Amino acid sequence: MDYREIITIEPGKRSGKPCIRGTRMTVTDVLEYLAAGMTHEALLADFPDLTETDIRACLAFAADRERRLAALPG
Repeated sequence: MDYREIITIEPGKRSGKPCIRGTRMTVTDVLEYLAAGMTHEALLADFPDLTETDIRACLAFAADRERRLAALPG
């Protein structure tokens, strides 16, 4: 999945944190809800502007960021 079509970073929005396009919901918001045990279905019900694709884009973004951090010289 190319999350870059869904996840945007804008300096004036949410202090430049990665957000889902067209919303103020950050990738961190979505990941924290999922980590707390919220299901995709519950997340979609509570936030009707989100889609399943948005949730998957957040996961892909986090996985890509983790891959890049693991590749840094330590």
